Amino acid sequence: MAAQKKLFSSSNIITAILVIFTVAMLIFPNFKALVIQGLMKVGLFQPGVTAVKQINSNPNTQRTSVIFAGADGNQIDTKNMDGKVVFINFWATWCPPCIAEMPSVDELYSKYKNNSDIVFILADADANFAKSTAFMKQRSFDLPVFAYQSNPPSEWFEGSLPTTVVLDKKGNIAYKHAGAANYSSDKFIGFIEDLLKQ
Repeated sequence: MAAQKKLFSSSNIITAILVIFTVAMLIFPNFKALVIQGLMKVGLFQPGVTAVKQINSNPNTQRTSVIFAGADGNQIDTKNMDGKVVFINFWATWCPPCIAEMPSVDELYSKYKNNSDIVFILADADANFAKSTAFMKQRSFDLPVFAYQSNPPSEWFEGSLPTTVVLDKKGNIAYKHAGAANYSSDKFIGFIEDLLKQ
């Protein structure tokens, strides 16, 4: 009886729960995504925006050209986006932080999808349209899926997933973040609104 009490002590139970939680975080990407989403809801993983600022603002440089091919066959060349804010999210279906932030990206897209002054590009890093469109459909997201046809500059994407870049109407980087973030927050929406007013 004493051995059984030691086996079911509170410290052993807590240790077992923490081990199960850690293993689940490592093995099940959807579980990890769910945990990250929960942390977003309590205020963590907020995009670090304070005011509209330009990371690269040399007026003598040409707009960077990166070609994205859409799952629907359409192509977008970023050099042709003068006068438009461009939201680019590099992601993958197997990436837990990407999965975690996708509901907030979808909410942001839903708010602005009819605004012709902003373009959304969700660049599937694996360029697997069958998998990425199935992912969007399964989760009832209405997001436009693309793959990059030319390499994005390292100022935009260094390989970390997810990475989000927002270009202002002149093609300057106004925002860049590697890692999950809540893009439907009031603070980020205000940031987008400021960019649209420029």
